[in-house]
Amino acid sequence: MSMDVRVRGLAEILADAAGGVFPPPDGSVTVVPQPSPREAGVLSFAAHAVVFTAEDPAWVRDTVAAAPGEPLSAPLSPSFLSAFAARTGRVVGNTDLVTAAGRLPGEPPLPLAEVEDREHPRVVRALDFREDVRVFTTDGGVLVLGRGVAGRWEAAIEVDPHTRGRGLGRALATAARHLLPEGEVVWAQQAPGNAPSVRAFQASGYRPIGAEALLVSPHR
Repeated sequence: MSMDVRVRGLAEILADAAGGVFPPPDGSVTVVPQPSPREAGVLSFAAHAVVFTAEDPAWVRDTVAAAPGEPLSAPLSPSFLSAFAARTGRVVGNTDLVTAAGRLPGEPPLPLAEVEDREHPRVVRALDFREDVRVFTTDGGVLVLGRGVAGRWEAAIEVDPHTRGRGLGRALATAARHLLPEGEVVWAQQAPGNAPSVRAFQASGYRPIGAEALLVSPHR
């Protein structure tokens, strides 16, 4: 497995991928600096992985190469992620499907009330991971919008159990696209096993981009 070292920043790589331009599917691993002290992890595309970290790229290269199993899967393997977490003193988060969608004009497809209380539990929790956080509620659901990894806009939704199966998740995911600034793209992460969430976001026009595992502080 070859490795490109610190070629481009993560923000540029994400912007290209959102526009349909992906790193070459050549089995390479690209190592780029962390966008901020908060953010470290692995973003895996088709036959190409991007590791964002403050660690020595040579250590990343050697550790990925030493991971057992399929080389193309090594950057997201338990072996590498465990070594990465131990090296950085972090905890490995979920490995998620990462999707993205462009802005839509006009008003959201359902009524939303913005939460102004910055001490609201959902706002406080979101601020652990994002900047410029906005939280919206509607009957039976919540939409969180903010700037996450490398400054990208990220959306997360919650649907109350008693309102599931009625298209509310799809409507909330679509609403996030209407709330974006002009010309922006919104990203969303879904656990692959959460099929209703995956279906809701894809039905709302979010395109699969890759897989991602973030390493977070153990004190969160």
